[in-house]
Amino acid sequence: MALLLAALRVLLGGFFALTGVAKLSEQIAAPVSQQMKALFVQFAEVFPLKVFGYQPDPMSYQVAVGWLELLAGLLLALGPPKLQEISNFLLIVLMMGAIFTLLSLKESLITCIPAVVCLVLLLVLDICQVVVKTQKVVITPTGKKTPRTVTRVE
Repeated sequence: MALLLAALRVLLGGFFALTGVAKLSEQIAAPVSQQMKALFVQFAEVFPLKVFGYQPDPMSYQVAVGWLELLAGLLLALGPPKLQEISNFLLIVLMMGAIFTLLSLKESLITCIPAVVCLVLLLVLDICQVVVKTQKVVITPTGKKTPRTVTRVE
């Protein structure tokens, strides 16, 4: 189970790091970069905090999302456990924002599928990590936490 979680974490982290780089660099994927600029103009129009009077500059918005994806992806894949948890949380919030944005723009459900799949995988990763952590510690009837010992029968 731990190996499966590590593989999922590295794959998701790598995916987000690459999508972040694509948003930050015009030289890596020039056609994609031009398309991203046009999309972020639309995304800025339906920014969730617009109801509070804040609407970001589309280019700044794209750069901020790119850096968040890049750094959180790298930390998810390679960081220490506490930073993996934080980056997972940030990416979950980012994916919820992406889904909100796509639904606000009245995009087709097919357009939302990548964000929904990423959100589900991040949630599965988060839930499984919590389950694995709680299985490692057993509270005795006296209230003391003791490490659980697992014996393997062959």
